[in-house]
Amino acid sequence: MKRLFVFSAFLSVLVLLSNSVQAVDWVSKRTQMIDMHLTPRGIWNPAVLKAMKQVPRHEFVPQHIRKLAYADRPLPIGEGQTISQPYVVAWMSQLLELEKGMKVLEIGTGSGYQAAVLAAMGVKTYSMEIIPNLAREVKIRLKKLGYKVEVRQGDGYYGWNEHAPFDRVIITAAANHVPRPLLDQLKPGGKLILPLGNVRYSQNMTLIEKDSQGKMRTSQHGQVRFVPMVGAAQE
Repeated sequence: MKRLFVFSAFLSVLVLLSNSVQAVDWVSKRTQMIDMHLTPRGIWNPAVLKAMKQVPRHEFVPQHIRKLAYADRPLPIGEGQTISQPYVVAWMSQLLELEKGMKVLEIGTGSGYQAAVLAAMGVKTYSMEIIPNLAREVKIRLKKLGYKVEVRQGDGYYGWNEHAPFDRVIITAAANHVPRPLLDQLKPGGKLILPLGNVRYSQNMTLIEKDSQGKMRTSQHGQVRFVPMVGAAQE
């Protein structure tokens, strides 16, 4: 009986050590991701880098492809959707010039990874997901991981008027035009970012800034390719 107890205790220690090694390995992979794919490509914002190092991307991808979680590439998450590559998440976050306490609306929650990064940066994050299954799953995931994000299932084209106006709006799906309701829900002095262009091929990362008089200034920041925005955006 004593031998059985000792053996069981030994197995418990092995499990703990295995889990510890795995945790350290994920941290190491995030550090490697930053060193190889983010800072060399111009991601310098300390708040962005800190969030990218903290948020466990492997928790936002399906189990069977978890080993690819920190590769700089988009990955499928089901329902014909993807989780954006780490560089794009960091890049969009940096272009928004976020400050703690800002109110941010994300359109296209998907896996919840971008929302988690925003929340980790200290902004009040509201996120909309049109696909019911993804919306249900992401609410559970974000709550389990401790990220304070308000998620609503619905068509993000119309925004979230109850919580408007927003300091920032981020659209994580391709659109061939900028949804007017989202511009209307943007504060004067606010910024909106989206992949804008041909939804079947490629888009240009587009940043729209709204001045104090409500006039819009647009700048483009390079070619990208996102899955199309669905719902009213396609009508």
